[in-house]
Amino acid sequence: MPEQSACRLTIRDLAAAKQAGRPLSMVTAYDWPTARLVDAAGVDCVLVGDSVAMVVAGRPTTIAATIDQMIYHGEIVARGVSRALVVVDLPFPLQHLGVRTAVESAARILQATGCQAIKLEGTAGQREVIAAIVAAGIPVMGHVGLRPQAVNQLGGYRMQRDRDQLLADAAAAAEAGACGVVLECIPAAVAAEITTSLAVPTIGIGAGPDCDGQVLVLHDLIGLSLDRVPRFVRSYADLKTTITEAVSTWRQDVEARRFPAAAETPA
Repeated sequence: MPEQSACRLTIRDLAAAKQAGRPLSMVTAYDWPTARLVDAAGVDCVLVGDSVAMVVAGRPTTIAATIDQMIYHGEIVARGVSRALVVVDLPFPLQHLGVRTAVESAARILQATGCQAIKLEGTAGQREVIAAIVAAGIPVMGHVGLRPQAVNQLGGYRMQRDRDQLLADAAAAAEAGACGVVLECIPAAVAAEITTSLAVPTIGIGAGPDCDGQVLVLHDLIGLSLDRVPRFVRSYADLKTTITEAVSTWRQDVEARRFPAAAETPA
C-alpha cells in the first residue's frame, strides 16, 4: 500500500472547492503509468471504475468486474498517484448483500489499495448501506442517474429523466454521509437543481455544465476508445490513430530490415 502523501487532496478539499465555486476534475484510470500522468496533469480525483471490465477487459457491461479486479487495479493506480484523491468503485452486487458485507467489502478495498474513498451506485434504498460504510470511517461517493450496474433493470444505457427519483436518490446519499455524488446521464436542469440542493459536491458525466465537477474515462478523453463514444465525451487527442500508425510503421521497418539500425544495435 502506498504511503499517504502530506499534500494529497482529501474529501475536505472537495467540500472546500464546492464552497469556493471551483470546478472539480476527475479522470477514470486503470493502471500505474496513466495514473501518474493524470495526477501530474493536476486533476483533483482519480477514479478506478468498474468500467475496467469494459474498457480494459472488453466485457459488454461493468457487471463482470470483481472485487479482486478492483483491488488489483485500485492498488496500482493509488501507487501511481501522489496528489489526487483516489476513489475505487464497489463492484456489483456487494452493496446489495447486506450492510455487513458492504462494509467488509469497502474496508477490504480501502485497506488493500490505499485509496481514499469508495464509490457506490445506488438509489434512496441504499441509504443504510452508505451510512454504515461512512460510520466505519470509509468515505463514500454516491452515484445516481444511469447506474451501469443496473443496466439490465434500466433497459440499457439511456438518459434517466425521473426528476423526483433523481432528487430523492441524491438527497439520500448526501444525508447518509456521502462526500460527493456522481450524476450520470441525467437532464442538465435536474443536475443543476441537485447541485444547488446538496451541500456536498456533484460530479457530472453526461449531466451538463452546472455540476460542481466533471469526470471522463481517460481512454475516451484521449481518443483511445475502441467502441462507440458517448455523446457527452469530448476527445482531446487521437491516440488510437497515433498508436496504430506507430506500430504499423515499426512493423514495416522490421519487415524491411530497417529496425534495428546501427544506433540501436549493441556492439
